[in-house]
Amino acid sequence: MVPTNKEQLHKLVSAKTIEAYEELAPQVVQLIDMTKKDDKLSEAEKWDEISLHMMGYVKSCTNEILVEVLAEILGLE
Repeated sequence: MVPTNKEQLHKLVSAKTIEAYEELAPQVVQLIDMTKKDDKLSEAEKWDEISLHMMGYVKSCTNEILVEVLAEILGLE
């Protein structure tokens, strides 16, 4: 779907956002679980690592959303 107005673009971006976050969620959950169980890290280090995982998750989702929306608009595979 190539959006022809702002409302359609908003719907496209929202749909791709949901897809990206759902697709990448299991990976970040696994990383967080592994970090929580890492006995070599202090509690503060665990929270630092979890924060980094979450920042990476958001960045990855944002990149995926941009690529998917642009690919759909430009008709790329």
